[in-house]
Amino acid sequence: MPDLAGWRRERMPDYPDTAWFAISPDWVCEVLSPGTRKIDLFEKRPIYAREGIAHLWFVDPLARGLEAFELRDGQWVLIASLKDDDAVSISPFEAIAFNLGDLRPDNPVVP
Repeated sequence: MPDLAGWRRERMPDYPDTAWFAISPDWVCEVLSPGTRKIDLFEKRPIYAREGIAHLWFVDPLARGLEAFELRDGQWVLIASLKDDDAVSISPFEAIAFNLGDLRPDNPVVP
């Protein structure tokens, strides 16, 4: 199970009334931690590729970074590598932008 997942509305127009989803996500995000880092990077990545998930992000709170990958011909291709306070506007969310630093727990967003 990924830490975060998202589906395009075209593929899942209605939220299922079940405890599970039969449709694989279009995007997954793993938040790397010392306890799950190897599993997230090396065991889940091929599973996500096999399931045809188009976009995979790794957020690393300790390194203050984000790496984004896109699945092309069954292989993960790095499409962005961001750090610190870089602006994030990456597929499949290229229509929006936010500051990577806003994701850090030590940098709360103040309304």
